[in-house]
Amino acid sequence: MAGRFFRQRNAAPKRVEADDGNGVLVLEESGKSGLQDEPKPNGAASSTLPDFVAERVNLHRYLLEQINLAVLDAMNEEQLHAELRPLVRSYAKDNNFPLNAGELDALTSDIADEMLGLGPLEPLLGDDTISDILVVGAGKVYVERFGRVEETRVRFKDEEHLMRIINKIVASVGRRVDEASPLVDARLADGSRVNVAVRPVAVDGPQLSIRKFSKKPYHLKKLVENHALPEAMADLLANAVRGKVSMVISGGTGSGKTTMLNALSAYIPHGERMVTIEDAAELQLQQPHVVRLETRPPSVDGRNEILQRDLVKNALRMRPDRIIVGEVRGPEAFDMLQAMNTGHEGSMTTIHANSPRDALARMEQMVGMAGMPMSQTAIRSQISSAIHVIIQLERLRDGSRRVVSIAELTGMEGDVIQLQEIMKFKKLGLDQDGNLRTEFRATGIRPRFLEDLEAIGLEVDTRMFDPSIKL
Repeated sequence: MAGRFFRQRNAAPKRVEADDGNGVLVLEESGKSGLQDEPKPNGAASSTLPDFVAERVNLHRYLLEQINLAVLDAMNEEQLHAELRPLVRSYAKDNNFPLNAGELDALTSDIADEMLGLGPLEPLLGDDTISDILVVGAGKVYVERFGRVEETRVRFKDEEHLMRIINKIVASVGRRVDEASPLVDARLADGSRVNVAVRPVAVDGPQLSIRKFSKKPYHLKKLVENHALPEAMADLLANAVRGKVSMVISGGTGSGKTTMLNALSAYIPHGERMVTIEDAAELQLQQPHVVRLETRPPSVDGRNEILQRDLVKNALRMRPDRIIVGEVRGPEAFDMLQAMNTGHEGSMTTIHANSPRDALARMEQMVGMAGMPMSQTAIRSQISSAIHVIIQLERLRDGSRRVVSIAELTGMEGDVIQLQEIMKFKKLGLDQDGNLRTEFRATGIRPRFLEDLEAIGLEVDTRMFDPSIKL
């Protein structure tokens, strides 16, 4: 392997400009071991360890001269480390890098991250305590831990370096980002959501946002442990999914809509065929029979765009038992309602809204965007017959997420959709330590879909609907 890996094994170090032609291999400012501290809770950065940004750039360029790039794809991480280690040690010795053995190993790992992964972002992606990675130009990287945003010492060498990492991400899913298309949604291999904005719309340089998803799909039990909802509420929702109750998950940005959708999807029977439709495929469904569809942006000449609405229409011809749309935000809402009304009960989607009533209003507006000659009453009638339950999520001021309402649609009265709240989340004020006191309670109304669940043998403990009992 070594003979194929190096172009000139014993060549002397050279400080030369080199590139692989596609922006994949560039030296990073990583966050591992002795080369960078872990981000501090208060956002402060330690300066007790060496930095060597310029020297590391020269080292990386030197390695590009030595490495046979064609062999990289055939190597795993362990093999790459073994091949890089002697070159890195030799270069550090010749250039008098004051690094100990542990720091040299960390430098080798950083170089490997750049070659096989996403460079400076790799340590952050591997940290399970981080939920969001927010890159603000080449010089600032923030992360969110446990609902709080903090600055890290991770940075990129320059804007060109950051753009190379961005291009690597978007190219992996067949998308592009440039001045002609400065905004793009993409995803990582694990389904983590990526959003990119570059010049000219991003005034201060490229902006990269990564919404990480857990390596292990969230289960409702995990959400109960995190106090997002009580166990009784989780049991009701799980049985509703088993009983093919059509749902809309509503909430603001970062409130946990996709996480809830993933958790609920675990209760869909494995014998059913599902079709998922998303802008960037990020759902982590656990069933064996899943067809995943993803939109496609227009080509350079503005053609060949595939919208969510096109995918929903096509999904109806694929014999699905359920259709799951990652998020409705436009005229595809009309086709989604048509699917729910034509034998695809139990379908689910998410929507941005601040309350169940707001979610209905937004749905009505999006159906209107489809341009169909329908009256307002006809649109509302479609919504009320297609959707059975709206689950409202909220992100609290301390960063925690909660299910704040479960509401059932019960039909029309005149031209108004009737909505009854089944369970709700109450804020009771602050305790002596300044923490928010909360509780979950039923409203006393029993949902109408209970009869359908009981008819197919699903038992629900009706004591949970007693408003005098704290859930």
